[in-house]
Amino acid sequence: MDKTIPVKTYISETEAPQYWYNLRADMKEKHPPFIHPGELRPCVAEDLYPIFCKELVKQELNQTDQLIPIPDGIQQFYKMFRPSPLIRAYSLEKALGTPAAIYYKFEGNNTSGSHKLNSAATQAYYAKQEGITSLATETGAGQWGTALAMACDYYDIDLTVYMVKVSSEQKPYRKIVMETYAAKVIPSPSPTTESGRKILALDPNTGGSLGCAISEAIEKAVTTENCRYVLGSVLDHVLLHQSVVGLEAKTALDKYGITPDVIIGCAGGGSNLGGLIAPYMGGRLQGKNNIQFIAVEPQSCPSFTRGKYTYDFGDTAKTTPLMKMYTLGNGFIPSANHAGGLRYHGMSPILSKLYNDGYLEARAYSQTDVFDAAKLFIKTEGILPAPESTHALKAAIDIARECTKTGEKKTILFGLTGTGYFDLMAYAQHNNGTLSDKVPTDEELQAGFDSIPNLPAKFSD
Repeated sequence: MDKTIPVKTYISETEAPQYWYNLRADMKEKHPPFIHPGELRPCVAEDLYPIFCKELVKQELNQTDQLIPIPDGIQQFYKMFRPSPLIRAYSLEKALGTPAAIYYKFEGNNTSGSHKLNSAATQAYYAKQEGITSLATETGAGQWGTALAMACDYYDIDLTVYMVKVSSEQKPYRKIVMETYAAKVIPSPSPTTESGRKILALDPNTGGSLGCAISEAIEKAVTTENCRYVLGSVLDHVLLHQSVVGLEAKTALDKYGITPDVIIGCAGGGSNLGGLIAPYMGGRLQGKNNIQFIAVEPQSCPSFTRGKYTYDFGDTAKTTPLMKMYTLGNGFIPSANHAGGLRYHGMSPILSKLYNDGYLEARAYSQTDVFDAAKLFIKTEGILPAPESTHALKAAIDIARECTKTGEKKTILFGLTGTGYFDLMAYAQHNNGTLSDKVPTDEELQAGFDSIPNLPAKFSD
């Protein structure tokens, strides 16, 4: 064991980030703007104010300021659970017999069990500052809903969460935690909204999707007095808030003169991956490193690896602005994969642009393969990872095994975004051999692509 590098590294309170890092400021080519679906023009702030808090809109549209100060009130909230540990996986390395050094940034050390609290606290804080009395949101696996419930309870803001129906059935204890924090949780699609009723009319037995839940949450926000919608992934301001993950990891590794060769994150909407890679990707864009960045997604919802880079709606009911992103189509309903946080038809516009420009790679794994990786991690590192995190873990193990064959001493950093203690049904199915893999056929993907709007040719460039 290398005695100069601790197994677990924390940065001090004085080293904690004082600013969020805005990756877009260092992107030579920005991602294309949101498009107003009715008028087919770039969205301006006034288009977004009825849906989002004003400060979040300001951050969403900010493409020039590299560093954005973290308000004192948010920094105080962060002190409850940040900084999070950076851990070297010595036991995993030994089990693999690899010369590679494997590090993971562990974001599961809070009650919500994931990185989502970084943005949830921020969005609830701004809502409180603006006098907003209620918020509406969606959640897949439940990490985002739990995190936002924690934050809203802290700031005394009412919260309605539309939880993807299949996830609410798979993870009932998530619902209990959210309700303990005074949130109202509704399985989606539901009969409580017009968009939900339309979706149920088409398929009464649907398990739902994040696109469906987003539609319901937006409808709730725009039809409720003094209510706003908040989102836990995809959008630029969410990736901005998550940059604290990458900034902390870089500060910790810089202490020992370590620069990763490979950085890996699971990818659904893109929040944790975008946050983890942010400062390092900024360096890559400035020509300061040649790090390999890898996004890992489920084969059941392959937005990057089999999706199209085009303008699409962010929700099933087609109420959001149009975003240029890698997408499977707003009408795509993924199979009931246990990695509920990765069951989104689209991908962050920032990450989509980076992937399209060749700065980011992507891999897709089956559900069985990632749970096999999780079992090895449980045995060697003693943490039960969230199903989402297991995708990044699987890629880290694969690269480490490649190093075993080649003798390369790569340094690998991956994001352990959260814990899987509310996902024990999935682990039970893996243990008894009933965990299944569902990979969409080309025909099933085409049905999703058919829901993508047909825009004028000028939007396809």
